[in-house]
Amino acid sequence: MSIPSFARTNFQTLLRAAGDGNLALMECLDAETGSPRYVICAVGRDDGDYVFTPFGHLADGNPYDAYLPPDPNDPSGFIRNDEDGK
Repeated sequence: MSIPSFARTNFQTLLRAAGDGNLALMECLDAETGSPRYVICAVGRDDGDYVFTPFGHLADGNPYDAYLPPDPNDPSGFIRNDEDGK
């Protein structure tokens, strides 16, 4: 699968912010559940004010349980956990 251009652009922005020392970790609340989330943000300035642009949150618990990686043998597939039966 091809990574869409918006994701590539956001990733480049995140790398640039990291290289410039302009990243922050903010405690926020999930808009749907109200649960705390620890959000990675790029930090910028706008007319003297700080602007925090959220890019994603850190995985709660084991991040390997949260994602299915791409299948190297199937460009359009993902490796599924055998226990899921999917």
